[in-house]
Amino acid sequence: MTGMPLISDTQNTWCPGCGNFSIQHALKAVLSTLESEGISRDTMVLVTGIGCHAKMADYFNINSFYCIHGRTIPVATGIKIANPDLTVICCAGDGDAYAEGLDHLIFGAKRNIDITVIVHNNRVYGLTTGQYTPTSPLGFRGRSTPAGTLEYPLNPLEMMLATGATFVGRGYSRKIDSLKSLIREAILHRGFSFIDVLQICATFFDVHDVYDQYVYELRDHESASFDRAMEKAREWDYNNKGPIALGAFYRAKLPTFDQKVTAKIISLEGRTAAIQRILDERR
Repeated sequence: MTGMPLISDTQNTWCPGCGNFSIQHALKAVLSTLESEGISRDTMVLVTGIGCHAKMADYFNINSFYCIHGRTIPVATGIKIANPDLTVICCAGDGDAYAEGLDHLIFGAKRNIDITVIVHNNRVYGLTTGQYTPTSPLGFRGRSTPAGTLEYPLNPLEMMLATGATFVGRGYSRKIDSLKSLIREAILHRGFSFIDVLQICATFFDVHDVYDQYVYELRDHESASFDRAMEKAREWDYNNKGPIALGAFYRAKLPTFDQKVTAKIISLEGRTAAIQRILDERR
């Protein structure tokens, strides 16, 4: 695929004004820069789930894998373990990652597998025309909750910190420059990198006026401190209006799951000898 345009010629079907365009633009810029710095496009893999976000797999000329709903992370984990030299990126939706795929998200963070998870969090099921998701605010009126949802939303940053992610960040689809920086840092981070992107759904839940009013960039933040990261993550509860921090909340260096697995792998000759020893002991 090297030498081809990074963006494919597949017809784009996102709605006008969709925040996915911004995420695609930011990801394209980062991948282009990484390629110019020596990371071959042939070693990049994009894994997507089900939802509007998943069309990313169609719109990039890189290795990709379409998954069933909620299964991006186990597929990405398998790819990374099979070939640790690959740069593996997951694009998932908030319904995809925080509902059907929540268990996989938690275990990906717990294991610290070296992949990057970018969640396109528009807080609504856009592809199926407007049902509520785990991050929709209390009282959200959608196709499945015409009288308003009775549930409080999840706080995904708080959850990822609690379950062991070693890079936790939040971006916004209308702040492209900061989003580029965040995605680049997440991809280059060695370990489980998680970015929750507040992505505008212009058709079913356009809250850009709220985000524009309340978002701010983290400055002088102690990202090595778990307690400070958790404090900032809890500053906004994904429900009420209030300050919404953008940037890298937490960074930590810990052994990765793929490193541990690779260290356990023995050669074919060693495996054969080990099997023979077991057989000999049982005679």
